[in-house]
Amino acid sequence: MPPSLAASNLHSKRDRLSTILRAYWTLYTLPKEKVDAFLGAYDIFDRDWSQDDKLRHRVDNNYYYSTKQKIIDYYSVLNQLCSLGQIEKMYIPPAIDPSKSIRSNQLLFEQRMCRDLGLGKGGLALDIGCGRGRVAGGMAADTGARVIGINIDPEQVAIGNRFAATHGLQGQCQFEIGDMNDLPLPFPNDGFEAIYHIQAFTYSRDLEGLFRDIHRLLRPGGKFACLDWVTLPDYDPANPRHADLMRRIKPLIGAIGTPTSKQYVALLERAGFDILVSENPSVDGLQAPLIENAERFYRRLASVVSFCIRCAILPRHFQVLFDRLRKDGEAFIEADRLRLVTTSHYIVAQKPG
Repeated sequence: MPPSLAASNLHSKRDRLSTILRAYWTLYTLPKEKVDAFLGAYDIFDRDWSQDDKLRHRVDNNYYYSTKQKIIDYYSVLNQLCSLGQIEKMYIPPAIDPSKSIRSNQLLFEQRMCRDLGLGKGGLALDIGCGRGRVAGGMAADTGARVIGINIDPEQVAIGNRFAATHGLQGQCQFEIGDMNDLPLPFPNDGFEAIYHIQAFTYSRDLEGLFRDIHRLLRPGGKFACLDWVTLPDYDPANPRHADLMRRIKPLIGAIGTPTSKQYVALLERAGFDILVSENPSVDGLQAPLIENAERFYRRLASVVSFCIRCAILPRHFQVLFDRLRKDGEAFIEADRLRLVTTSHYIVAQKPG
């Protein structure tokens, strides 16, 4: 089966309808304490790991564990909201073909990442921050490789394992509860041919330490690939407009750490990697066409939600959730067009053989 066709078949219309209905019911029956926890989690995005020492004294000695719980509270609801649209995989991909949908661009990107990682039948890959397991499932189906995924949210881990079982991938995909900040990760030296993540490492409070551990886990010649959030050279934190855009964007995309693209590459090199690729695969380096696509969808959906609430078809907390989800989407589009930040910087690095 050609690459990405197998992955595409994992998301049939029937599957999408089932996913949407399940997400809708989960959100419909969401208890008030989970709504409050989701909204309360947004304050973690006012922080940055570069403020680690200051935060440790300002909050308490266990502030990371509080932050970790808020990340779980955030994603336990966000993953359901994203499942209602084209971003069930919870990431906006590079705009490789702006004429196509978000999901099509996700498959185009994942197809490229499979090629760059050199994954094949019998290989073993690690997906760090695996979400609902949709990317891992596609990678396994396309390549015949085995994929282990880790995530701190037990709910998403359970959804991933259910998805794998439903699609006959339980022998190839295994999802486990795991935290990228609990180093070393619980896997043996030289155990993986490939390791990857998609827009997850903003939650790593020690990127260099994590990269060194990934280097340990890879076999000689093994590759690491990532699509991640970085600030770009034109971003100036001393510029009030830039700083305001950053303040608004971080809660929207769920970002704590904000490394520059140069810092990211330098930390990988310090960990012992050779850099093979470091680029933005989007046409003209802009994700804006796809961000606008998502914004239009959720704007229309929010209108439907408002109507249904007025007709007493939906509970009022739906409005609160959608208002929070969509807040400041225009800031993300503006910053992307100004080339200040991107969530689609793509890096491939190799452990020397």
